[in-house]
Amino acid sequence: MTLYKKLLISLLFSLSLLTSAYISNAQISVGGGLSDMDFSVPRDYELAGVTVTGVKYIDPNVLIMISGLQIGSTITAPGDDISSAIRKLWEQGLFEDVVITCTDIIGNKIFINIDLKERPRISKFSFDGVKRSEAEELRNKINLTRGDVATEHTYVKTRRIIEDYFYEKGYFNAEVNILAEPDTTRDNYVNLVIDVDKKSKVRIGEIVIDGNEFMTDSQIRSAMKDTKLKGKFDPLRPLGPAVVNSAWYFITFRPKAAMAEITDYFADNYRPRIFKSSKFNESNYEADKQKVIDKYNYKGYRDAKIVSDSVYVIDDKNIGIALNIEEGDVYYFGDVTWVGNTKYDTTTLNRVLGVRKGDIYNRELLETNLNYNEGGYDITSLYMDDGYLFFQVDAVEVGAENDSIDLEIRVHEGDQARIKRVSVKGNTKTNDHVVIRELYTKPGQLFSRSDVIRTTRELATLQYFNAETLNPDIQPDPSDGTVDIEYIVEEASTDQIELSAGWGYSRLILSLGLTLNNFSLKKIFNKDAWTPLPSGDGQKLSFRIQTYGTSYIYYGASFTEPWLGGKKPNSFTASIYHSTYTNGYSKSNEYFASFKTTGVSFGLGKRLEWPDDYFTMYNGINLMRYDLDNYTTIFDFGTGSGHFNVIGYNITIGRNSVSQPIYPRYGSEFVLSLELTPPYSLISGRDYEKEFPDKSEREDHMYRWVEFHKWKFKAAVYTELYDKLVLMTRLRFGYLGYYNPKIGVTPFQRFYLGGDGLTSYSNLDGREIIGMRGYGNETLTPYYYSNENIGGNIFTKYTLELRYPLSLNPTATIYALGFVEAGNCWLGFENFNPFDVYRSAGLGIRIYLPMFGMLGLDWGYGFDDVYGIKDAAGSQFHFSIGGSLD
Repeated sequence: MTLYKKLLISLLFSLSLLTSAYISNAQISVGGGLSDMDFSVPRDYELAGVTVTGVKYIDPNVLIMISGLQIGSTITAPGDDISSAIRKLWEQGLFEDVVITCTDIIGNKIFINIDLKERPRISKFSFDGVKRSEAEELRNKINLTRGDVATEHTYVKTRRIIEDYFYEKGYFNAEVNILAEPDTTRDNYVNLVIDVDKKSKVRIGEIVIDGNEFMTDSQIRSAMKDTKLKGKFDPLRPLGPAVVNSAWYFITFRPKAAMAEITDYFADNYRPRIFKSSKFNESNYEADKQKVIDKYNYKGYRDAKIVSDSVYVIDDKNIGIALNIEEGDVYYFGDVTWVGNTKYDTTTLNRVLGVRKGDIYNRELLETNLNYNEGGYDITSLYMDDGYLFFQVDAVEVGAENDSIDLEIRVHEGDQARIKRVSVKGNTKTNDHVVIRELYTKPGQLFSRSDVIRTTRELATLQYFNAETLNPDIQPDPSDGTVDIEYIVEEASTDQIELSAGWGYSRLILSLGLTLNNFSLKKIFNKDAWTPLPSGDGQKLSFRIQTYGTSYIYYGASFTEPWLGGKKPNSFTASIYHSTYTNGYSKSNEYFASFKTTGVSFGLGKRLEWPDDYFTMYNGINLMRYDLDNYTTIFDFGTGSGHFNVIGYNITIGRNSVSQPIYPRYGSEFVLSLELTPPYSLISGRDYEKEFPDKSEREDHMYRWVEFHKWKFKAAVYTELYDKLVLMTRLRFGYLGYYNPKIGVTPFQRFYLGGDGLTSYSNLDGREIIGMRGYGNETLTPYYYSNENIGGNIFTKYTLELRYPLSLNPTATIYALGFVEAGNCWLGFENFNPFDVYRSAGLGIRIYLPMFGMLGLDWGYGFDDVYGIKDAAGSQFHFSIGGSLD
């Protein structure tokens, strides 16, 4: 066949196939070896052979199978068989070029070659324009690996994933460019450089609300939990109009409108964005719109709806949201009927439900009072506390006439369930009996939800377990009316080491302490129990040493058995301590002076059942002896030498219902204590002025047996304002009184106020040091400015703290706080004024480490100058340990 004829036949063959299927750069051609035949008409051939060229990483047999060309089959040329093969290969996205060549025709048999040009593969990739942490996250998301084919689909998918990632973070205008650079070390490989231009983060600049009358703009915005305005601080905007408007509302007896005016002003101009970001998320936005309607429904506006809404661009950094609300009419509770109740009558159920005909229809209140009311009682608790574990209740709206909703509350009481088994899982260190004695749920009792909740709280209060993971697993068995309860606990480290330093009296005071909070005394002689210390019986053993140089040393030890006898929660506590303070001279020096204190105390505590079982009572005896030798540095009385004795009786009544000890979210704590000594001077009737005309000698004798009565009160309330955001309100008060006006207030046992409370000199002379932030150590104590150092006998302290956790991990609980504080200390009841206080405010952080206890760092600013002490107020930093600032 002539060359001209071969070319003509090839051209006709190629044109006919390309006309039927033109696919990008794919090519079809006819090679040599052809006989003298007419190709103007398609004809059938037997496919005698297929070869593949140009591929390096893919098995040719696989490619032949993908093409659909089978040796021995009949194909039509020109025809759709070849076009189909090209299309199938091209659709794999692996090739830049596909060429099918007819290499030979022998009789009725045809031979074909598939020539392919593979796309380059990815050797490596890198990011430009993103942080290292973002790059790590993106690597996991785009899921590119070495050897992947660099197809256009790969590029498009990678861009989309990265753009979506930054869109979720508020970067709506992020641009992604992918540059492929040839890898000079490997043939047909490329290195990808993924360049990201995040642009500016887009935040929600405004939320415009129209149509609302019942709820204010700020109330509607607050209902949108995850769609928040960006933070704003605009103190220059005049407050005057808001004050005038609110005053007018008060005058015209519209207090609700007045409060709304002030609330809206601060919501518009003082918006700290701490706990929620102001980025826009479409799914969160849709959910928040429903929350707005839910809030209206809860307030009785059952027909409320969002008529229209829109999201619009303000500028490159801000978007706006517009909501048009139709509130509709308010609805009220109508008739409430009960169906299925046999245990309790309708009157009792209505009283617990707390809903009356004519009240605004509040679905949230209804559901809370039916199912679980954390702050009070509810219908479900009423039944479940009496064993009705299988109780169910459902409120059905059966009528809506005019503006009233009639309810039918359907009750399924079920049978009472008794507790079959109670077990504890996870206490690998704490002995079973220590946990079991804290359980309020016992086998054979009727099931009580309140008892389960109380048990969980008591286990958390022990501080042996992770309070955040305590989980009661309730396993009911309806077939026999029983229930198994398994308390799942996670052991937490409880032993603590104290290594602290404090500054007091111009000296650095070093402290070393060891507290074993889950000790076992009975295992002390069991060598196998030392792992590393005998533990598991819930006893507390502590040791403490405090010193600075050779001038002062204190050492003490205490032991507590929380369940004396093992059958009732009656605690026994005993402690012993000794301290020695000298002026630094040797004993042989005539100027040597010393102050020694030796003390022993023991007491019994008891958990009360009245007024409720959150109350406790403690009774103790304190024995102390002060030995002074030529010591007049601290006490300006007597000769500075002598022995002074304290025999004190202490009674403390407290109530503690906090949810957990480390980071309480709700509950309260109240403690009232009285310590008193016998009124020796009144009993003896001695007239010290007549017996001892010399003042120093008289004072030595009249203070020899120390007499006083000391009252202290502490109250703290915890309120969870928002998820984990807790407001702590605390009040402290102390009063040191006397029996005999001629003797007056004892020079021992006095109060010292100010600073971090770390100087811990309470064992020197029985003094009590109360920390107060924003002021120097003890600088708020009477006459401190004159270095008389005599202390006060009355103090008050008021504290407000707003807390938010950064980590609730039991190995390191961390929370930040802001506080305002006020307090003062007086000498003499005639000087006492609870409103004459020093004020401060500031920020702080608390870190609870099981090994070291609670550590704190606070910055406080004292607003009020302290007379006679230049730097007592102003900016102050305070380090605390073990709650010394409480």
